[in-house]
Amino acid sequence: MGKVKFNKNRHKEPTDIVNEAIRDREVLVIGSDGTQLGVMSRRDALQKAYDEDLDLLCVAPNAQPPVCKIIDYGRYRFEQQKKEREAKKNQQTAEMKSLRVSPVIDQHDFDTKVKRAKEWLSDGQKVKIDMRFRGRMITRQEVGKQVLDKFTEQVSDVADVTKPPMLEGNTMSVTFSPKKGK
Repeated sequence: MGKVKFNKNRHKEPTDIVNEAIRDREVLVIGSDGTQLGVMSRRDALQKAYDEDLDLLCVAPNAQPPVCKIIDYGRYRFEQQKKEREAKKNQQTAEMKSLRVSPVIDQHDFDTKVKRAKEWLSDGQKVKIDMRFRGRMITRQEVGKQVLDKFTEQVSDVADVTKPPMLEGNTMSVTFSPKKGK
């Protein structure tokens, strides 16, 4: 039985400087209502925050003097996590799907590949079409280019060409991305 590895970064510790972790002698304090209370010693700022049953959070540690705000840190962390979850949910990860075609592809196979590419593109995924030239086929690149041009024409209603057909080594490839309106 192998060793179990744990992801140390799974639960990120907050990097916020709060309460006793503030090490500066003097700080510029902003009250819980958003008013500027002025520059005061760290001890006085902490006492003011504790009097209101709140926390002192350093919002601008690199400023001179550092800017600290009196807030409810638990609620602040909750709001930050909520924003992170929303941002993660709204983030789109475009996966690249690959298809391989031949310069001498049969019509039925070609239609099947076009259908599959259209499905992936309508799902919002990028599609890369690779055409490998084997043996003496490399001398007939124009035939392969015609096949890729025909493929481009077939998927043009749902896709835009991201990278036009280019030959790299013995492989010609073209990349499609879904149309923005779809």
